[in-house]
Amino acid sequence: MLLVITVAVVALLAGLAVNRWLRPRLLSEDDDTGMAVKDLVGPLLTLTVLLLAFVLVTANGSYGKAEVASRGEARALDQLVETAEYAPEAQRTRIQAAAVCYARAVRTQEWPAMDDGRGSAAPSVWSTDVRGTFRALEGKPVFGMLIAADNKRSDEREERLTQATASIPSAILWFLLITLTITVIGLGICLPRRNNRGQIIALVVITALLTTTLCIIRDVDRPFGGITAVDPTAITEVERQATRDFTANHPAADLPCDEQGHRRIV
Repeated sequence: MLLVITVAVVALLAGLAVNRWLRPRLLSEDDDTGMAVKDLVGPLLTLTVLLLAFVLVTANGSYGKAEVASRGEARALDQLVETAEYAPEAQRTRIQAAAVCYARAVRTQEWPAMDDGRGSAAPSVWSTDVRGTFRALEGKPVFGMLIAADNKRSDEREERLTQATASIPSAILWFLLITLTITVIGLGICLPRRNNRGQIIALVVITALLTTTLCIIRDVDRPFGGITAVDPTAITEVERQATRDFTANHPAADLPCDEQGHRRIV
């Protein structure tokens, strides 16, 4: 985002500088003439619509899928905790405890890592514990329900991690940035050298709008980072409920992890 803003500002200053010193050598017309404010807006209308289309597609695509996957994972984890109530005492305790630790690991370790498009191995430690517990339940009616809930959780997590990576290739972002630079410099050359306050203001506004659009594209393309980041609200609520239920149902048992989802050393 900082790179986009920096290049846009440099392009604006370069365009104004070229208008000041190079234009008199290229054009023989009166310095008071030039492109009117309305003429500045017209050529950029198509580009603006194109950039806004990228924002809409990205917002309704990657961002929306990331939010849906986050909520789906939380629902699947909650279903796993509830289904464990039908398991024998020993397995129920282990599954529900591991579910709490999984939610903590996702919230405190994997969520910040997704800001850079990465995942974390911490939640996998607890999902492995859950699947290990299933072996003792083979042949029991609850076995199939637990497997289905855990598979759903795994699928939703995989989708969440997939959407954490950038969906727009870097080449396209660079192309849009170069297009913005060339457009702003070209418009700067067309400005009159004198009596041009209105045109300069319009050019600055247009540059700011295009730059903001590119920044929005870059921000929305990373659903778990930036201003519009998807928050771990759903998984946090499931963690709170699972912790409350575990404490109420197993008052003498301790969770095998700390608040950050790290395994306690016994």
